[in-house]
Amino acid sequence: MTAERADQPGGRSTYLIGGRRVTVPDLLDAGLIQPGAKLRFKRNRIGVTYDATITDKGRIRLEPDGEEFRSPSRAAMVAAGMGAVDGWRAWFVVEQDRMLDAVRQELLDRVISNVAAAAHRHNEDVVGRRIHERLRQARRHADEHEPERISVRELLSLWGASDRGDQVSRIEADLANHGLVTSPSFRAVTLDTMVSLTTPPSEAEGNTVAGPSVLDDVPVAEDDEGERDLDVRLTVGNLSPLLGVESVGPNSTLEEAITKMLLNDFSQLAVLSGPRNLRGAVTWRSIVQAMHQKPDASLADAIDPHVEVVDYERDLSDVLPTLQQCEFVFVRDENKVIKGIVTTADVAQRYGEMATPFFQLGELDQTLRWILNRTLDIRTVQRLCDRKITSFDQLSVGDYRRMLENREVWEKLGWPLDRSAFISRLEEIRLIRNKVMHFHPDPVPEVAVDKLRRFNNLLHRYRDPE
Repeated sequence: MTAERADQPGGRSTYLIGGRRVTVPDLLDAGLIQPGAKLRFKRNRIGVTYDATITDKGRIRLEPDGEEFRSPSRAAMVAAGMGAVDGWRAWFVVEQDRMLDAVRQELLDRVISNVAAAAHRHNEDVVGRRIHERLRQARRHADEHEPERISVRELLSLWGASDRGDQVSRIEADLANHGLVTSPSFRAVTLDTMVSLTTPPSEAEGNTVAGPSVLDDVPVAEDDEGERDLDVRLTVGNLSPLLGVESVGPNSTLEEAITKMLLNDFSQLAVLSGPRNLRGAVTWRSIVQAMHQKPDASLADAIDPHVEVVDYERDLSDVLPTLQQCEFVFVRDENKVIKGIVTTADVAQRYGEMATPFFQLGELDQTLRWILNRTLDIRTVQRLCDRKITSFDQLSVGDYRRMLENREVWEKLGWPLDRSAFISRLEEIRLIRNKVMHFHPDPVPEVAVDKLRRFNNLLHRYRDPE
């Protein structure tokens, strides 16, 4: 091959620790696997074996039909006719007597060793090595069936992230390279939800998964970035931390249910006969109706069996009609355990958190345009912005900054304010705006929203000249 070896400093896989998924061509480049290598995927439970070959371009060619795939997972899925398979842990390299995943781990270890020797990138490498070692430790625990549990917030902090913004792709790539997934998916829950760093279930592990119909639901960390679907959804789990629900048993007393609702200021209470067996719910409405019909009503008389249960990964938009009608839904975690509840109040709060920054930014934008339109003519704006502008409506926050940095423009405003401090805050606003416009499921921090409010209040105070 003419490409740089992947295990050499400066080679393309040197940057695997920086967020790119390992591919089969990387293994070829590093000399860890050879073209023509035989792969085998055994499904011991049903006694079926699938064979494949690595091509000289790093594709996986299924035998005997000859269909080729870039992705080990896609190749395994098609070969077995299954909905989801972790191909790195499914395909066995016959000549090396080890899983393809083990070859990938050797490549990562080599890359980390070589990167550590590159002194000119030392500061960045320290972070990469730390992440690599941390994920190697997590993988070891997962293989020992003792997966680590960590909050989503703590997981993100390993990459120096505070929310699921621009770093998500890198985080997913690093997890995938180490054969790890989070359970539940760290994308689809709240920042404070605890997730397990584990490996996807497989038949070879002898777990309780009974067949491909269950494996269809397994979250597989796909190894080909180009084959991964864009995921920008807001899920039910993004509103519920999956910490469990307050409940009573079906044989509890009505007084116990009422007391728990009063103590916790709840409007409803789950009735459970087991972690997965929801018998219904008790609500203030159902209690009133039961006692109206029967003054000495018991808990059984007040149970409303017509309640909705949804999976944590369900799109929130799909559940809104149900919430509008029923006012609440119970939420199942990845193990089908009833672990949360989402109410109309939760939805209203989240949409308020999401909408407020947009409204504040819109108000700020319109106010600054109005002020500048009253102060400057379009020719001056065009000169200062140094780009083709035909209307004040085309101005961006960056344009506002460039204009206000001009001393003559600032003096025309006549504001008794410090120009450098004002422009410094405007730059902070620009960064907040960029973050808001790149949608992700985490609410904008309240400190950022407060900056927007205060900036708008300041503009309102000085927008009209004396």
